[in-house]
Amino acid sequence: MTPSRRGLLGGAGLLGLVAAGSAAAEPAAQADAAALQATLERYVAFGSKASGGPGDEACGAWLESELQRAGYACRRQPFEIPFFQLRRATLACGEAHASVVPQAIVAPTGPQGLTAPLKLASERGDLSGAIALVVLPYKRWIALGQPEVARPLADAVSRGAAGVVLITTGPTGEAIALNVSTRHPPIGRPVAILAPKDAQPFLAAAADGKVATLIVDGAGGRRKAFNLIARLDRKAAKTLILSTPRSGWFGCAAERGSGLAVWLWLAAWLARTSHALNVELVATSGHEYEYLGGERYLTEAAPPAASTKLWVHIGASAAARDWHELGPRLLPLPSADAQRVLTATADLLAPTRQVFRGISGLEATYIADKVMAGGELTNVLSAGYPSAIGLYGVHRFFHTTADDLRCVSGELVSPVASAFRRAISIAATRP
Repeated sequence: MTPSRRGLLGGAGLLGLVAAGSAAAEPAAQADAAALQATLERYVAFGSKASGGPGDEACGAWLESELQRAGYACRRQPFEIPFFQLRRATLACGEAHASVVPQAIVAPTGPQGLTAPLKLASERGDLSGAIALVVLPYKRWIALGQPEVARPLADAVSRGAAGVVLITTGPTGEAIALNVSTRHPPIGRPVAILAPKDAQPFLAAAADGKVATLIVDGAGGRRKAFNLIARLDRKAAKTLILSTPRSGWFGCAAERGSGLAVWLWLAAWLARTSHALNVELVATSGHEYEYLGGERYLTEAAPPAASTKLWVHIGASAAARDWHELGPRLLPLPSADAQRVLTATADLLAPTRQVFRGISGLEATYIADKVMAGGELTNVLSAGYPSAIGLYGVHRFFHTTADDLRCVSGELVSPVASAFRRAISIAATRP
């Protein structure tokens, strides 16, 4: 989907959001959907958001410019990140041919590929030298470290598989990229993801042990990425931290864009609203490597827990579109996907539930602990920050190339942004 010209205009950014917010002085006022739509379109126009890549870097630079214009002092926190510049990724067997998604951290095959018998990993026995097909159960997949992925993958490798193809069975039929930790050793074998919609001929070929060729060709290594940190220093004793990731495997329109639009709208409001708190914003890169940028910020740059009044984290799928699943077709709905989770620490649980009442999925606010918090907020709580609110979700097109502007809109983002504003107002003024 092509972004409209409105979203690419220089004025359709944070300053536009400030203007929209200035007309809404009351905490109950609704966030301007048109301004939020412009932010979404601008974000999507940067293309792929892979950490440290051109889209991620351009997005970070745009946010930096917008926040500086609103009065924030900005700095960049650099770090290194793995990357892989793809040339070709395919799986072929006889007449069957499909594109695949290389799984990070990538072990390339080279341009000639890996040619070997195709075997089902679910069949017991030796897989030495084979390309193993691992069929994952139906789920909205997130990460390579999930037990339902990690166990069969490790098992296939332990039985000698020369390469592994994961079939990410999920709600769209698309290949679902998986987040990966840099703290664990790489698999060391070519691993790729095959879309369920393309899987049937390969499953049939694997049942007969036919020879296939897996190509994962490109160049990789490590490159620079950065977290963007912006601050309003009001010489206050306490600080409000507002964080969101900006990177991801593909275009990330709803996965990242919806949360980023909320974050940027709140940044505009906070720039002109004093709660006698310092304000620190962070838009992290490295998210797809198991929150690497968020961890770097937390351990190296974040204000201490003792001087932090509140940490608000706006994670994935803050306001993604819901879809009707009618056979093989998905039909868009005007409502938001309810598979999003809101958590708050005990001191903020009741008021947070109140302000998010009636917003699907988020109205059932849970206690923020190491079990329910999810994502980066888990690390924040472990580091001892006492008061926090966090959101995360997994929408239908999560981690797929099809997560584009069809999956999100300013109208869907608006009530979430408005509710976060009210929640922050309440938390910031509590004794």
